[in-house]
Amino acid sequence: MNDFLEGGTKNPLKIQDNTFRDGHQSLLATRMRTEDMLPIAEKMDSVGFWAMEVWGGATFDTMHRFLAEDPFERIRTLKKYIKKTPFSMLLRGQNLVGYRNYADDVARLFVDKTCEAGMDIFRVFDALNDFRNFRTVVERIKANGKHFQGTICYTLTERRMGGDVFNLEYYISKAKEIQDMGADTLCLKDMAGIMAPFDIAKIVTELKKVINIPIHLHTHYTSGMASMVYLKAIEAGVDIVDTCLAPFALRTSQPAVEPIVATLFETDRDTGLDLHDLLDLGDYMESIAPKYRDYLAKNRMSVIDTGVLAHQIPGGMISNLVNQLKEAKALDRLPEVHKEIAVTRRELGMPPLVTPTSQIVGVQAVLNVLFGKYKMVTNEVKDLVYGLYGKTPIPVDPEVQKIVLKNYKRGQTPVTGRAADYLEPELEKDRKKIGDLAKDDYDLLIYALYPTTGEQFLKWKYGLEEKPPEVKPKTLEDIRKEDEAMAAAIEQVCKTM
Repeated sequence: MNDFLEGGTKNPLKIQDNTFRDGHQSLLATRMRTEDMLPIAEKMDSVGFWAMEVWGGATFDTMHRFLAEDPFERIRTLKKYIKKTPFSMLLRGQNLVGYRNYADDVARLFVDKTCEAGMDIFRVFDALNDFRNFRTVVERIKANGKHFQGTICYTLTERRMGGDVFNLEYYISKAKEIQDMGADTLCLKDMAGIMAPFDIAKIVTELKKVINIPIHLHTHYTSGMASMVYLKAIEAGVDIVDTCLAPFALRTSQPAVEPIVATLFETDRDTGLDLHDLLDLGDYMESIAPKYRDYLAKNRMSVIDTGVLAHQIPGGMISNLVNQLKEAKALDRLPEVHKEIAVTRRELGMPPLVTPTSQIVGVQAVLNVLFGKYKMVTNEVKDLVYGLYGKTPIPVDPEVQKIVLKNYKRGQTPVTGRAADYLEPELEKDRKKIGDLAKDDYDLLIYALYPTTGEQFLKWKYGLEEKPPEVKPKTLEDIRKEDEAMAAAIEQVCKTM
């Protein structure tokens, strides 16, 4: 029997709840509205979570573009109800909450205003694990007295951890680097759900020997391994894990919190969370879930994707590939694309497959299959090969580099410095372009990060244009009427049969 089941020194496992961010991002296209969070916000605050992830990732994009909500206002509003539990966000390093590297002046203002709005913990990652892309945001996180969680994107090239790139030594080296940067905690981020249980046990065991900051584990249920991964990590001494309330858990989201709390009850790792409180919160989430049911994937019986155990492609990346091939009327070529992704990824320097590199590699793999190897090359691939995203884990294939950078506007010799050092300041230009439509720095940032959709949102916000029907919230009454109409239509069809 494992030591933590036998009694001894208590070491409660800490839980971060991701329901208000990654849960609905993973399952429901990030469409959950602030109004549906507020009825349980105070009770969530009383549970005793280590933190609640409420922002970052795709929420900033989706809120202003599809929900017509001010992203910064969500933080301020939730903070009125959630006063004890720290707020956490996912920050893509120099990408911030967008899909490219922004200039340092944008990065500094973004962190400062996000802290001012009420953010407490910044989970900072870089798609290439090039921690030079942390520098500017970490300086401002620390200057504001906030919590810096340094993150390693976990990825593989083999079925298990190992090989010549992403091996145990790689992760230990990166963890030491993050601790040396002054991180308050270390996060291992398994975005595709491909981490194996015995591998994470080995990593946590070895990391505990060389670093002294708490270790936080993030994974997705995509492959079906996540609960086993958590159990082995808990045995090895991991300090914090990410979970969601059951209705917004599993599938491509995080493991559900309720079974973990029940599993650890009266062990040395007992979370101390009340199972009945969690069940009550889950009941509420079930009650509002019908408003978002149209976003839930319904294309397969299985709630896990066992294919990811072989192709290692994150769930969000797969959906993008499917959509691209559908538009090209070439969905039958998806198996070819799966194979090409592995080849393209190695040729482009073996980046971890996480936003934005997952999209960069995926789109190029589709183009390679449809039109021939690098006959068409995206601007993002050119920027990646040139070094504008940072240093890739292995060098880009020299022949591919020549093809990609031929006639590239910036030149044919890649840069090797910190990516943002090659970017000109942006804020003053943005301020002039948006003019009086931006009433404060929060508005300016919305425009700076997303110029086209950000400007459109500001026109909605200040009543200069009417919001279209598709951005207005659907109510449970709307759902009831839809169900009644569908039932009536089915009944009518049955009468004519």
